[in-house]
Amino acid sequence: MATETTSNPNAQTSDFYGFQMKTLDGKNVDFSDYKGKKVLLVNTASECGYTPQYAELQQLHEAHGNEVVVLGFPANNFGGQEPGSNEEIASFCQKNYGVTFPMFEKVSVVGEDKHPLFTWLQQNAPNNEEPAWNFSKYLVDENGNVVAFYPSKVKPMDEQLLTAIKQ
Repeated sequence: MATETTSNPNAQTSDFYGFQMKTLDGKNVDFSDYKGKKVLLVNTASECGYTPQYAELQQLHEAHGNEVVVLGFPANNFGGQEPGSNEEIASFCQKNYGVTFPMFEKVSVVGEDKHPLFTWLQQNAPNNEEPAWNFSKYLVDENGNVVAFYPSKVKPMDEQLLTAIKQ
């Protein structure tokens, strides 16, 4: 059983910095790399009414990358709005929005097959919020604590989100 924990480091993680995930291009990312930084985690989709938020997420990444790390997590949980493969998602994000912030492999963010990261985020969010639709956002502070949850309608460059990032 010990090998199972080693091969799936996220299975028993109780700390944000214990997670490891693969980017859309297959690179392993250790979340301990984000220690001391604010992190905005967003569940994304390519065929959603909120998909234009990719542009603002990229703008946030470019304008405030020294204050917050933007991480995208494609998910097909809501309305089947992310049907593509990891390669198709990467191509879509680059071609249509010039995305340069880290995008991770497609995961489930709700339901029985919810990825352990999103279980952890929900359990540690101020009011145990979980995504109700695409482009929900969790803000994690410099110490790995979930400090805010923003529903889909809150845009990445919204004043309330920018204020929280600057605190």
